[in-house]
Amino acid sequence: MGSSNNDGNQIPAISIKGISKSFASNVVLREINLDVFEGDVVALIGGNGAGKSTLMKILMGIYQPDGGEISISGKRVNLSTPSAALANGIYLVPQEPMLFPNMTVEENIVLGFKEKRSELHVRLEALIENLGWDLKLDRKAESLSIAEQQLVEILRGLLRNSKILILDEPTSALTFNEIESLFRIITDLHSNGISIFYITHRLTEVFDIATRVVILRDGQITMEGSVSQFNQEMLIQGLLPTNYERAAKKEKVCKNIDGSAIMPLLEVKNFSGYGFTSINLKVYPGEILGLAGVVGAGRTEFAVTVFGKDVVKNGNVLLCGEDITGKKCSTIIEKGLIYVPEDRHLNGIYSISDVEANVTSGILGNFNKFFVDRKKANALTDDYIKDFRIKVTGRDQLTASLSGGNQQKVVLAKALATNPKVVILDEPTRGIDAGARGDVYRIINELREQGVAVVLISSDIEEVVELSDRVATMYQGRINHTFRGESITVDNLMSASFGVYKEEVPHE
Repeated sequence: MGSSNNDGNQIPAISIKGISKSFASNVVLREINLDVFEGDVVALIGGNGAGKSTLMKILMGIYQPDGGEISISGKRVNLSTPSAALANGIYLVPQEPMLFPNMTVEENIVLGFKEKRSELHVRLEALIENLGWDLKLDRKAESLSIAEQQLVEILRGLLRNSKILILDEPTSALTFNEIESLFRIITDLHSNGISIFYITHRLTEVFDIATRVVILRDGQITMEGSVSQFNQEMLIQGLLPTNYERAAKKEKVCKNIDGSAIMPLLEVKNFSGYGFTSINLKVYPGEILGLAGVVGAGRTEFAVTVFGKDVVKNGNVLLCGEDITGKKCSTIIEKGLIYVPEDRHLNGIYSISDVEANVTSGILGNFNKFFVDRKKANALTDDYIKDFRIKVTGRDQLTASLSGGNQQKVVLAKALATNPKVVILDEPTRGIDAGARGDVYRIINELREQGVAVVLISSDIEEVVELSDRVATMYQGRINHTFRGESITVDNLMSASFGVYKEEVPHE
């Protein structure tokens, strides 16, 4: 695509000055300064938690910034609500189109307008003709492909005279041909002076479609400029955390003393489900297997399907050699596999129950079917409170009243009380402070020492590097690389997570 229309004297279509945002003590955006000009296609990239979504939600009036200002075409605006953002020409094309399937294309587009249908029809036909797009307005939405549904969403914005579009991972569910069609649409919008924020995890798309690139890391812009100034390696370097240590790791050898191979505790064969395809992996006793990847790579979908919470499309899961594919969660727990979910509030804890009720909830059947052995339950809870250093007034304290870090320790205690052979940890340190994080790391390492097999899913690449004996990276629902020993580095994992890792060929 051609370069930006900015000639040096042009007023930006949107100017972002000093935008900052924090949630409690968590600083998400730090003094963001960015000018986007008419016809710019700005690729916005960054790792999980970099601040991309928060910045876009501020532009859409969903969040209010703590400081800074936003100007549209040189005029300062107050984007206090989504309707204010729409009134100022900003429109978000959602990742998942939200159309009414039994309504026509035209009915979906004009929904919510107060003008006469006849006037809207004329405007809509003129808009489609001007852009040179081929879309029948009388088609039912249910007959549209995902790419065509996105086209309808874009037309919704353009009919509202939007001059700034936000496309959030628009190609995540598209086929190759549909991606080509979308890129042609974006090129047309670029030529018609529409400015676009293009959020993507696919670095190759940056060079296919964008005029400019902006890299966010830890809430700050680390790199910005014309796409022609960058290559993939430079983008990866911009995504890497500052001052990380490239500590060499020794490869863990999963063999018995006599040299024979140790039997894996968990083995997954040609495993497919919703959001992932053909996964093959083995996890051994006393091993931490890191599972890295960006949001949408399919890691959580894989984990919940292994745990029996979603439909298996193909393949098998073996636990200690026994096939547990598609079995109920309760059965899988009894067999020795436990999953600790990412969202502890939604799936991990009973917030209105006390600490003891949470810790023992997974093993009540071990005490008595009808009567809980209170003495055993008390002793077990006290042990976990002590071992995990959970800060409580007593085992009867409501779990909802604990800090995030202590809630996470309760979730881990609940899982480990089932005495598992395999533990799948999904974002185990998400939203907790540094002190609690250290305790969680200690617990994970103790599991390894006890011979438990751990699958660690984390968006924190440094965390994966620090804890893992071996790392598999997922990209677009598949495992694309496996790293061992000294190859487990932040830059290798980051490159593979974004689908651009190139294995070095050793010199002769």
